[in-house]
Amino acid sequence: MIFQNRSEAGRKLAEKLEHYHGQDNVVVMGLARGGVVVAHEIASTLELPFDVVVVRKVGAPDNEELALGAVTDQGKGIFNDELITLLGVSKEYLRKEAEKQKELVKQRKELYLKGRKAMDPANKTVILVDDGIATGASMRVAIDAVKAQNAAKIVLAVPVASAESLAEISKIVDEVVCLSAPRTFHAVGAFYKEFSQVSDAEVEALMNF
Repeated sequence: MIFQNRSEAGRKLAEKLEHYHGQDNVVVMGLARGGVVVAHEIASTLELPFDVVVVRKVGAPDNEELALGAVTDQGKGIFNDELITLLGVSKEYLRKEAEKQKELVKQRKELYLKGRKAMDPANKTVILVDDGIATGASMRVAIDAVKAQNAAKIVLAVPVASAESLAEISKIVDEVVCLSAPRTFHAVGAFYKEFSQVSDAEVEALMNF
């Protein structure tokens, strides 16, 4: 399945999530940045509250692009223990770098929310949305964060995902809505005709629409 853009993907997902239309105690949360565009379409169509999840990568010493793990401002985050051991990364480095990235998450959320208080997912059904799942690392971190805030139910909603990653993530959520899960999967962008990078300004505009 090929999508025109993230907005179309969001509308198609909303059709599969119609049973949540206008329900009390249900919120939609999109992973910044691309997932926010998809989530906004779902929330608008289903008339549900909408918020953002920001995930930051924890990079290796002297190579920030090499991810040792990822964090949000909630939960413990997810880390690649095998890689950490292989590189001999100290616990002190990991602690400091994780705290640094959590602080950056908070700053990014403040930028997006413009002073508005973030939604509290406690005791709510949370529809977690991204524009696609390749390895699933970012989504697993988002799930960890929402669980740490005591969500009652977690619904994973994505237009496309690697079949292998989807199978693993399905074990840690309550419901999965995925429109396409091909076994041959190279990159999320391959399933979109238009897949330009989403800017902070675009996320801000959607969050304050």
